Amino acid sequence: MAEPANNSEDDRLSCKILIIGAGMSGLSAATHLLKNNETDFLIVEARGRIGGRIIAVQVGNEKVELGANWIHGVLGNPMFELAMANGLIDIVHVPKPHKVVAALEDGKQLPFPVLREIYEAYVCFLRRCEEYFLSMYSPPDGITSVGAHIALEAEIYLSSVPPEQRRVRQLIFDCLLKRETCVTGCDSMDDVDLLEMGSYDELQGGNISLPNGYSAILEPVSKHIPKDRILMKHVVTKIRWQKQQCCQDDVDPTGKSDFKSNSLIEVQCENGKTITAEHVVCTLPLGVLKRTAKDLFEPSLPTYKLEAINRLMFGTVNKIFLEYERPFLNPGVSEVMLLWDDDRLSEAEKRDISKTWFRKIYSFIKISDTLLLGWISGRAAEYMEKLSTTEVSEVCTTILRRFLNDPFVPIPKNCLCTTWQSQPYTRGSYTAMAVGASQLDIRSLAEPLVQEKTEDNADEPVKILVAFAGEHTHSSFYSTVHGAYLTGRTAAELFLGTKQSEKHALSLSCEDTSDLSSWIQGISLN
Repeated sequence: MAEPANNSEDDRLSCKILIIGAGMSGLSAATHLLKNNETDFLIVEARGRIGGRIIAVQVGNEKVELGANWIHGVLGNPMFELAMANGLIDIVHVPKPHKVVAALEDGKQLPFPVLREIYEAYVCFLRRCEEYFLSMYSPPDGITSVGAHIALEAEIYLSSVPPEQRRVRQLIFDCLLKRETCVTGCDSMDDVDLLEMGSYDELQGGNISLPNGYSAILEPVSKHIPKDRILMKHVVTKIRWQKQQCCQDDVDPTGKSDFKSNSLIEVQCENGKTITAEHVVCTLPLGVLKRTAKDLFEPSLPTYKLEAINRLMFGTVNKIFLEYERPFLNPGVSEVMLLWDDDRLSEAEKRDISKTWFRKIYSFIKISDTLLLGWISGRAAEYMEKLSTTEVSEVCTTILRRFLNDPFVPIPKNCLCTTWQSQPYTRGSYTAMAVGASQLDIRSLAEPLVQEKTEDNADEPVKILVAFAGEHTHSSFYSTVHGAYLTGRTAAELFLGTKQSEKHALSLSCEDTSDLSSWIQGISLN
C-alpha cells in the first residue's frame, strides 16, 4: 500500500507505482490498476482538480466545456462505451437543424449551394491528402505540407470556374483551412506534414455530444479511485529515474549493492514532498515536456526522445464564449461563417498580429439563443490570451456587426476566453504532426525507460521504470481523449506484466461522411 517512507519527516512518501497527472490517461491508468487488484499507487496532480484538459464552467444558464467537447466516433471508442454504460448519452436525442450562413466582410451572404459546392470539393482534397500515408505514390515535387497541397488543388479547381466567381470560392477555401487549424491544432495547415496526415485514425460514427457535457465522463472514470490516492497541487519538479551509482547506504555487509533500493525512482514536488516509487507513469502533456523535459528528468531523457518531443507539434486552440442579455441572431441561423479577405491586407499588416489576430476566428456558433462560441488557433490564439476579455468582447462585437451588416448587434454582457497556451500544466491544446514529424516520433516518445544493465544485474529481467501515457503517445489517436484513455491503460498493463502491443483492436480506420452536416457537428479539442 502507498504509505509514508521510513522517514521521520512528513514530506516523504512511497508507493509501488506513481502516476504523474490526473488527466484522462492518469485516471485510466489508476482505474486499470484497481481492476487488476493493484492498489499500491499514488497520483500526483499539479492542479487542484482532476481532468486535465477536460473542464466545464457555468456561463449564465449554460454549462460550457473549456476543453474536450465531443466523443469522436462510436465504433470501438472506449469513451462512447463508457458513456453508454453510465447513461450519459441520450440515444433518442434528435439534433436541432443546423443552418450555416456564410458572410463576407461587407455583410453580403453567399448562397448555400456555393458553400456546399466548395465544402464538398474541400473534403475531397483533404481525403486525397490523407491517402498519401498508405499509398505508394508521392505528392507533387516541392509539396510537403497539407496546406500547400490543398492550395494547389484549389488553384486547379478554381481555374475551371468563371473568373468573376473565383474570389468568393477562394474565401470559402480559406475559411475551411482556418477551421482545419482548429481541428488539427496548429497555426497554419502549411505546418502539418502531408505524408503523415492519414496517420490519424477516425472512428466511425461522427462526433457525439453528451447532454451534460463532456466533463460528465470524469465521474465514471474516477469513481473507483480512493480520494486519498490523488495528491492535488503537487507540481513535479524532478524525476530521478536512474541513479548513476550506488550510494554507500545501498551496500550490504557482503559488499553487494542493494539493487531494489538503488532502482527506486525519486520524484520531487514543488511543495517539498518527495515520493519514491518502483515505477512511474508520466502523463505530462507534450506542451509541458517541450518546456521542461531537458531539466525535469535526471539523468536526462535519451536524445531520441528529446528529438521526438521537438519534432512533434503541440498547438493552441482557444474558445471564445459570448453571453448576451437577449437573442439577436435570426432564430433559424445557428452558425455564421466569417469569409475574411486576407489578400486585401498589406504585407506589413499581415506581419502585425496585433492588427490581424481576430481574422483567425472563422465562425461564431450558436450554443443557445443568448450564447455564441468562436474558435481561434495558433499564434492568433496565443496573442488573444494577452488581451482582456473586454478587448476581445469589443472586437467580436465589431466583427459581428460588420459580417451581419447590423450596427445594432448588442455588446455581450459576459465574455469568457480559454487560455490553454498560458496554462502552466498544459502549454497548449493537443498534438499534431509537424512537417518532418512522423508516427515514429510518437512511438519513440511512448517507449518506456528501463533500468540500465550492469554486471551485477545482467541476469535480471528488464525492469521498466518509467512509462509514458497521454494523447501524444498514441500513434493513431493522438489529439483525442480516447487516445489518452487507451495509453493510460497500456501503461498500467506494462506494470501488471501484461504483454503489450501498439496495435489495439480499437484502432479502426473508417472514412468519415462527406456531407456538410459532418463538420458542423463539432471539431476536435482534446
